[in-house]
Amino acid sequence: MARTSPFPPLTRRKIASLKLLIPCVLVLSVAVIVVTQYFHNISYLLRPLWDTPPKPFIRIPHYYAPNISMPQLCQLHGWGILPTPRRVFDAVLFSNELDILEIRYGELLPYVDRFVILEANATFTGIPKSLSFLENINRFAFAGSKIVYDMLPVMEMDPGSHRQPFHVEAGHRRALNMLLRRSGIAVGDVLIMADSDEIPSPETVQLLKWCDGIPQVMHLELKNYMYSFEFPVDYNSWRATAHVFTEHTLYRHSRQSNLLLADAGWHCSFCFKDIKEFAFKMKAYSHADRVKQDSFLNPDRIQRVICNGEDLFDMLPEEYTFKDLFKKMGPIPKSGSAVHLPSYLIKNADKFRFLLPGGCLRPG
Repeated sequence: MARTSPFPPLTRRKIASLKLLIPCVLVLSVAVIVVTQYFHNISYLLRPLWDTPPKPFIRIPHYYAPNISMPQLCQLHGWGILPTPRRVFDAVLFSNELDILEIRYGELLPYVDRFVILEANATFTGIPKSLSFLENINRFAFAGSKIVYDMLPVMEMDPGSHRQPFHVEAGHRRALNMLLRRSGIAVGDVLIMADSDEIPSPETVQLLKWCDGIPQVMHLELKNYMYSFEFPVDYNSWRATAHVFTEHTLYRHSRQSNLLLADAGWHCSFCFKDIKEFAFKMKAYSHADRVKQDSFLNPDRIQRVICNGEDLFDMLPEEYTFKDLFKKMGPIPKSGSAVHLPSYLIKNADKFRFLLPGGCLRPG
């Protein structure tokens, strides 16, 4: 005799529907967790499908060789020569990059007339920080007569604050504009706008000082390095700019011109001596939301990442084509070359060994 179900037909259908619904809910929950956890990577992986690259720059060829006169170098670029050099002002927002700032100032000291530097007592993400430049001012005594410094007091952000790091950063840039006006800069001077770790080469600054007819605004193409000069990445750094100053010039770190001077210097990102400095920068970064897990800040992990040339945030490359994306996936290849690097770095190689090939091990 056939066995009958103890449930009426309607109840049986509900049970069957529930059996189907539970796996669907589980799958959906897992999908939500995965998308939330790996949103940036999924977004970057599909970037070639949803984003378009910015308008390409017009690259200005950069000519240089030792023992070539400035009139000849200016002529090669299609520019004239000035009877007297322009003054050059170098303006940066400073966080905690003491070593790379020393290299910057040591490299550019003979060519820059004023180093304008603004330091805040909190990061863009609202984390209180020491005034490390002011506390180490004696380290920069060699450039003391040229330094124009100010401190920007910033209120600590509450955890629930709606202020975004990029808004705080914009406030820093406004304060730097005011400091520039107090620094003695005048119409016709050259103003270099860059982050501390974006270092124009002396050859570039010499062109800016001496050549007549340079563009009013042009970006500087810098060679990208990560963690040290052992890991060259590409030539995609373009945010540093050189301006012939006018009354309307404002400090910005975004695209301001279609002109790009080729091979104009170096950009060394996350080039710190101590592991704790890496962890601080990761939390203080405008993109601090990329620190998805506390384990990202583990000192052993950070040490492994910087010796292997991996990504501190476990992120995919930010590229606009699948070809470029796949080309840059994986660790950055190491370089054994320390040629064509800042001369101040090479002269002080023992002090900055951690920035040269073979020096990836960092103290905690």
